[in-house]
Amino acid sequence: MSDAFKPLLSRLADGATLSDDDADAFFSACLRGEPTPAQVGAALTAMRMRGETLGEIAACARAMRRAAIHLEPPFPTIDVCGTGGDGLHTLNISTAVGFVAAGGGLKVAKHGNRAMSSKSGTADVLGELGVNIAAPPEKQLQALDEAGICFLFAPAHHSAMRHVSPIRAELGFRTIFNLLGPLTNPAGAQRQVVGVFAERWVKPLAQALGMLGSEKAWVVHGAGLDELTTTGETSVAEFSDGKVRLFTITPEAVGLRRAALADITGGSPAENAQALRRLLAGETGAYRDIVALNAAAAFLVADKVETLREGVELAGRVLDEGRAQAALERLVEITAP
Repeated sequence: MSDAFKPLLSRLADGATLSDDDADAFFSACLRGEPTPAQVGAALTAMRMRGETLGEIAACARAMRRAAIHLEPPFPTIDVCGTGGDGLHTLNISTAVGFVAAGGGLKVAKHGNRAMSSKSGTADVLGELGVNIAAPPEKQLQALDEAGICFLFAPAHHSAMRHVSPIRAELGFRTIFNLLGPLTNPAGAQRQVVGVFAERWVKPLAQALGMLGSEKAWVVHGAGLDELTTTGETSVAEFSDGKVRLFTITPEAVGLRRAALADITGGSPAENAQALRRLLAGETGAYRDIVALNAAAAFLVADKVETLREGVELAGRVLDEGRAQAALERLVEITAP
């Protein structure tokens, strides 16, 4: 069976780009465990050295979506997540944003994993906060409905990745799969705020989301962070109405202070969980500001507000009124084993 992939691998080794059909077929086969580990590693390496194309990214995402264990909520959802891999070890920003967005009336299908290159991933900090990250689908749906947020643990919903995860770990460098978490939400979120680890991926991932059927999305990179940032300028690619629009955002433009990276640097999952608890309890400062900025983007993408500044103000009210904290508490209650 593995001999069937040799012609494709030869083309990749020569620098060729895979057609949409070939890419879809190959990645689907990878998720079924058909190519050998050496063949998967060779393909990932060749694509990384040449540079992954938009078509290859979309094809791989489609294959992952088909192989996923889906959640099917009866209402529209939004996801706020990043690719990770920025290497800056910040506090958990998108995790906190999920609770603020939920407190503001959105339905947040938060897709995430344990830390890969950071000290504290979404799953790690949620576990410290008392959330059962292994909650069954019926509890996830109940949480979405009643708390406004659920957590979709990537390994549970993308079990086919077990065929490629050990290979990725052995390679030790970023591959096309590092880009795919935000493109493969198991609840089919049609609105998204996606952070990427490098600015060069802002526009391509927005285009990919459009190809994959998103209604509206922001793909962002902020001064080295896979988030909108208050430490500098954020590059944004907005997909909406079938088009991609590029622009930049500064914190001052929406009434926020510029921060130093040290002000939002995190630690262990336990330390980051404590910081998140203090934030939801009303603590002000740089962490609150960057969470408010990212939550504002979620409110804007969901058409909850008309401007980013309005979104920042709404995020502040949600935090001050304890609505984000209530979303966390309800999520913990619902997902309890």
